[in-house]
This record gives sequence, structure tokens and C-alpha cells, in this order.
Amino acid sequence: MKKLGGILAVVLLVFGQAHAIDEARLAQALNNSDRPAADKERDASRQPVQVLDFLGLEEGMTALDIMASTGWYTEVLSHAVGPNGTVLMQNSPQSLGMRNTEAGVQERLANNRLPNVQRVDQGFGDLTVPAGSVDFALTALNFHDLYNGNPAAAQAMLAAVKNVLKSGGTLGIIDHRGNIGADNAALHRITLDEVVQAVTEAGYVVTGVSDLLHAADDPRTSGPFDASLGRNTDRIVVRAMKP
Repeated sequence: MKKLGGILAVVLLVFGQAHAIDEARLAQALNNSDRPAADKERDASRQPVQVLDFLGLEEGMTALDIMASTGWYTEVLSHAVGPNGTVLMQNSPQSLGMRNTEAGVQERLANNRLPNVQRVDQGFGDLTVPAGSVDFALTALNFHDLYNGNPAAAQAMLAAVKNVLKSGGTLGIIDHRGNIGADNAALHRITLDEVVQAVTEAGYVVTGVSDLLHAADDPRTSGPFDASLGRNTDRIVVRAMKP
């Protein structure tokens, strides 16, 4: 692995940033009685309010949830951008056929309960989202699968997202942190160096890394679904910008 000390030295600088969202309002919205209890149970380990504030999401934005699966973050983003914003829920047709994903998406969006969410059931090579129309994009806990399985596919995804982002738009990546030299493909993890290298090679500028989701009791030697972790892994949070 190429040494990225110089890049990480830049990444770890503290970038000044005003609070982009009303944290109290979003926290209240996420505690509403209509939100699934199973979703709320994950808030403690995922800290969505603090993470989205760090990433710079603002109300009224157009946000893209990349590889959204059944949409845990889609719903969070829906509340975060508010009624004047839009959330694009992207899943490839292949992923919708896996693990009851389609049924989960339909249940989440039933009866127009998230009216500012639009489905984008397309792969990265077929996205019809207009170029330069998205303010904010997020991929949570799934970049490692693309990167570990096929780095070229990860680059294709990053390029497709970069195309739909506005200049100055933000890409956030959240993922299970791996140890350097470990078999992270088998562990469903990825190192910070690998994330930074991938987004930098794709033409993004990394503007921040947060330890908000650091879990000191995760030795990063088992997979995310190991019962001993209680689904609380040590996680990378990277903020990058399209120049």
C-alpha cells in the first residue's frame, strides 16, 4: 500500500465550519413516533445528528443516499433536509433483489410517509440524475464491499457521484475501519488510508476526518456482525469535496 502520510497530514487538519443543521430540531424529528423503533436503536452507535453536522449537510439541500439498501440513512436525510429539500434513494436493480431489500424500501416509503424522497433504482453506469444537481452525497457502511471486491468498480462509483455533484458539493463516506495489513475483504472493513487514496484518485479533495464514531473497544479483528461487537464497530467518517 502506498504511504499516504502527506495526504493524511492534510486530512487531519481541523477545518473551520459553522453548524450546518439545527441539531436539536433534527434530534427531535428522529425521535418522532412514526420512525421505526429498530431505526432508533441504531442511533447510539451511528450518531446521525453529529455526523451530518460534521459533514456539512444543510436544510433544503438535494442529498443522494448511495447504495441506500432499505434506507436507514434515507429516512435520516429526509428529516435533515426538511420539506424544502430532496433525498435521492439510490439502489441498483441487482441490490434491490437481495435480502428482501425491495420489500424493505416499499415498507419505508409506504403511504408517502417520506414525501421528499425519490427512488433512483439505477446502477452507477446508468444514473439519470442530472449532472451538477446534487449538493450532498453519502455512502454508509458499504464502500468497503465495492473497494475490496473491485477497486475499479469503486472508482466508477466515485466518478458517477462526482458527475452528479455540484462544484463544491460534499461526499461523505462512513465505513467499518480495518487494520493495515489485515484481510479486510474477509472482515468487511477498510483502512482510512484506502478511503483517502480512493477519493483522492477520483479527483475529490478530502476536507476532514472525524473520530465521532471511534469505538475504542473494537480491536478491528472480527467482522461487523460479530455478536461481541453489538453492531458497534470502530468507524471511519471522511468528508470530501468536489472541486
